[in-house]
Amino acid sequence: MTDDQMRARLSTLWIVVLLTMIYADVLSFLDGEFLRGLLAGHAGGVPVTSLLLVGSAVMVEIPIVMVVLSRVLKPVVMRRVTLVAAPLTAVFIVGGGSLKPHYLVLGAVELVCLAVIVRQVWRMDVAGSTG
Repeated sequence: MTDDQMRARLSTLWIVVLLTMIYADVLSFLDGEFLRGLLAGHAGGVPVTSLLLVGSAVMVEIPIVMVVLSRVLKPVVMRRVTLVAAPLTAVFIVGGGSLKPHYLVLGAVELVCLAVIVRQVWRMDVAGSTG
């Protein structure tokens, strides 16, 4: 696989992770109990604070930035960044998720995509890359 093909694959997988994360939240808003909790200032029993919102914004920004970085970073740097970004994103997905059926399905998709991302960067030939 060429560097360009690898970059396209990784970027696409990050897009899938990002869109699935967003859709999980959208579906959660359709749950009346969850929505009532949000209106009362709680997300799944956790108080919604400015710090929680900033933390969530930072964590969801990781896949957004990785879409671009997958396209522009040199392979050796991309590997290092990805091997930090993917596990952090996985922790956010697991730690910030719920046991609602829709979230379990979408969270599983996100985690599988992250595992494929890690596998791809782990196996890529950074020594022979020119990118």
